[in-house]
Amino acid sequence: MPEQSINTIAHWIIEFDFKLKIKKERSTRLGDYTQPHNGLNHTITINHNLNKFSFLITLVHEVAHLVTYNQHKNKVNPHGAEWKQNFKNLMQPFLTPDIFPLEVFAALRKYLINPAASSCTDVQLLRMLKLHDEDVTSIFVENLPINTLFLYNNKLFKKGEKIRKRYKCVEVTKNITYLFNPLAEIEVFETAINTPKLF
Repeated sequence: MPEQSINTIAHWIIEFDFKLKIKKERSTRLGDYTQPHNGLNHTITINHNLNKFSFLITLVHEVAHLVTYNQHKNKVNPHGAEWKQNFKNLMQPFLTPDIFPLEVFAALRKYLINPAASSCTDVQLLRMLKLHDEDVTSIFVENLPINTLFLYNNKLFKKGEKIRKRYKCVEVTKNITYLFNPLAEIEVFETAINTPKLF
């Protein structure tokens, strides 16, 4: 995480009494929060492969769940108004260009007007964060021509048209349509403009 954020996070670990675990990459989540149970205290996990800015935002997201749990237990929506307000409040110490690059800082401030369940749902913020990934050779769904075949989670998909903010993509073997975030990282299988035999 950014060096300027370490002292605050270290203070939080003590103040909120949680265990921070670094996990291998999970395709369905960047991090998660588990409430105390069976004598264990709060636990927060974060994927190991996030860049330092994504790591910090994800960690604050999960700490906001912890704070919301302490305040309301399980009586409120996980990403409802109470969580949104806690997330905004907890992000305040980090909202400075000394911590975030200007392009991330600007996108993050806009995202915080009405934060969603995942920062990945905000395409502009995600795009700015991905500029700082170590793997700059990533291929995203939005970069592919229509009808291109690609692999995602070991399944073969065919890219379709854009519907509002996401792309309709068909899983080839089952002919099931999924909506993909434009910045979903994929592996190109081949370009096939006309592949009716696959369906």
